[in-house]
Amino acid sequence: MSITPVSELPPVPERVEEAMRRLSASESVKSLLEAIRQDDDATRDQQIEICEVPAPPFKETKRGELLLSLFRQYGLKDAYVDEVGNVLGLRRGTGNGPVVQIAAHLDTVFPEGTDVTVKKDGNTYRAPGISDDTRGLASMLCVLRQLDQLNIQTVGSILFTASVGEEGNGDLRGEKHIHFEKKVPVDGFIGIDAADVKRILAGATGSHRWLISYDGPGGHSFHKFRIAPSAIHAMGRAIAKFADLPVPEDPRTTYNLGTIKGGTIVNAVAAHCEAQLDLRSGGNDELLKLEKTVLACFDEALEEENRRANAEGDMKLKLTKKQIGSRPAGVADDLSPVILAARAAQETLGIPLTRYASASTDHNVPLSLGIPSTTLGAGGVEGNNHALDEWWTQEEAWKSPQLVALTALLLAGVDGLTEPTLPKRA
Repeated sequence: MSITPVSELPPVPERVEEAMRRLSASESVKSLLEAIRQDDDATRDQQIEICEVPAPPFKETKRGELLLSLFRQYGLKDAYVDEVGNVLGLRRGTGNGPVVQIAAHLDTVFPEGTDVTVKKDGNTYRAPGISDDTRGLASMLCVLRQLDQLNIQTVGSILFTASVGEEGNGDLRGEKHIHFEKKVPVDGFIGIDAADVKRILAGATGSHRWLISYDGPGGHSFHKFRIAPSAIHAMGRAIAKFADLPVPEDPRTTYNLGTIKGGTIVNAVAAHCEAQLDLRSGGNDELLKLEKTVLACFDEALEEENRRANAEGDMKLKLTKKQIGSRPAGVADDLSPVILAARAAQETLGIPLTRYASASTDHNVPLSLGIPSTTLGAGGVEGNNHALDEWWTQEEAWKSPQLVALTALLLAGVDGLTEPTLPKRA
């Protein structure tokens, strides 16, 4: 299923538009939107505070402790840290309505020991992780803080979540734990990730990641030439087989051998070589087909390298394939209640929809389960994400928490004002 071009999206239904008109005309929601705008500098300051608490891959504990204290400070008295490190807090609704999950991720891509001190340059702030996803966490906290201060009561409940393991080999382990293992009841999902508030994610780019290893006896590069098979040569043979492999453009499908290492010295036949392989697609069928084709290339390369050396018994290379990542793919229905709510909120706030796209992030998990899901922008302008010189500029940054808040309120309903537009799942 392809992503629909923006120009071909169906109109937002009148019932959704009418509910949004009632919300946006109410004094309580007007006060909320204005309070969020006035809170812009405080939200930025909190963003800086969070950024300067390191959250390396698989080591998000300290940042999680900060988020837990802030959740409790802003009214989520029963907030807790789960078995894998996610921070969750339920803001209970007044009725038997749906549960809307709002999530941003705790982890960054930067290793332990990285200097995460934020440096100010005019209206721009520079530090590893200053935007991805520190800004998402700050935007989420702004929504929670203002709902608490203005005592806005929703019909449905809102589950605020600071998740672990979104980046890299974290493999979405936080959201997988919530939805696959604990099966926490959720009827709709709103992620906050990447700055652009003009973008709505409708699709989840799936990925399968593999650690590929060749191992053999090795030997002297001169004396064992064409006698001992080379682990590095075998890897090279495999790469050559799929380097020009044609792949579909719709859904977009890609492959990449992202890291490779092996050997010990220039004059030794390599006894070991390993590489990490990343396969991606917007469609699960295309992803599985690509995976089968590419993995077969490593098997063929093994046979060819062993055959070239006439290797027998203990002299033969061995191949190990270990899956280290699996992110499900999927595409939301254009009439999904979460998509419609986000579009209605953008229209109300005067935010044009310029990108209706697919990406790989926390919403992959709930979307794969049929839970209406999207990811919205965290606000401001960003650059050089995942690099040491990552930067973020405070440019109309309040639009993100306004957008997230309006979307969530439309879905959950506001007590005495609107009913939820998000159905409860069976």
